Amino acid sequence: QVQLVESGGGSVETGGSLSLSCVASGYTGDFACMGWYRQVPGKEAEGVSYIYIGGKKIWYADSVKGRFTISIDNAKNTLYLQMDSLNPDDTAMYYCAAAPAWLGCPLFAYYGRGTEVTVSA
Repeated sequence: QVQLVESGGGSVETGGSLSLSCVASGYTGDFACMGWYRQVPGKEAEGVSYIYIGGKKIWYADSVKGRFTISIDNAKNTLYLQMDSLNPDDTAMYYCAAAPAWLGCPLFAYYGRGTEVTVSA
């Protein structure tokens, strides 16, 4: 059973930074890519960023370009999201997601339970 466990959320002031991590376990196949979504209660989920497992292709939402950096450590089965210059619009629950190779990227089929990020003005 695939498990994605996020950590690193918290509360910061505008302009601050947070670093999220997501550890994947329990999957016997290959992932095509992993990524991050975020969601505010009452609003649709928004894709934040994803990275191919080989690390050669990365996508960022326009709203986070230049401020967020996604990376992956395949040896540790860990996905990261470095978030800098945070502002209140970044406040959300952040979810890790994984796309199995048989589906391809970015068709995410597995999700974590989320880690909460709160940015105060």
